[in-house]
Amino acid sequence: MLSRATRSLLAVLLGAAALLAAAAYAAPSSSKQGGIAYKWVDEQGVVHYGDHIPPQYAQQDREVLNSQGVPVGHVEAAQTPEQTAAAALKKAEVFKQRQHDSFLISTYTSVKDIEALRDVRLDQLQGQRTAAEQYVESLRSRLGSLQLRAVSFQPYSANPDARRMPDDLAENLVRTLNEVRVQSAALAAKSEEEKTLRAQFDADIQRYRELHSIHEQ
Repeated sequence: MLSRATRSLLAVLLGAAALLAAAAYAAPSSSKQGGIAYKWVDEQGVVHYGDHIPPQYAQQDREVLNSQGVPVGHVEAAQTPEQTAAAALKKAEVFKQRQHDSFLISTYTSVKDIEALRDVRLDQLQGQRTAAEQYVESLRSRLGSLQLRAVSFQPYSANPDARRMPDDLAENLVRTLNEVRVQSAALAAKSEEEKTLRAQFDADIQRYRELHSIHEQ
């Protein structure tokens, strides 16, 4: 019959064996020695280990473990097509901004250089706008003359015996009216172009100052 001391020692040994078995079961394993395993968490918050990720958990972050269960890396969650597109767009925007920053630093020596170029571009736009305004005014004057002639003919004349409008007059009237609309829209676009140009140069001036402030720190 085993003594009390022997029974106590046996209980301790059996408990230690059980703990080792539990640890071996919980630790990640690989079918090959020195292989890579993964650790992930399911929807209920339960931690899992395995040598591959189940498809339903491919969208989650997971840790990469070596054969001893030590984390050796981290794999980001798989992204949706929308997330991938957004990340690519953000990366392109960052690259474009860096290019523009390089352009600002290498092209201008001071804010006055940027302001000088802005004023030249604005003067050019103003000249184009003035010419467009004069052209639109001449078109409107021509349209007015054609309309005065048109009231003598059907269908604009109140005289029931008035003749049908000549084809050349009708064609000139339609052509001039369309040209007035097109050129008026182009003139409005010039105004918007001027606003956009001012905003772009204001942004460049602000960014140029920020870049020099960063370099001076």
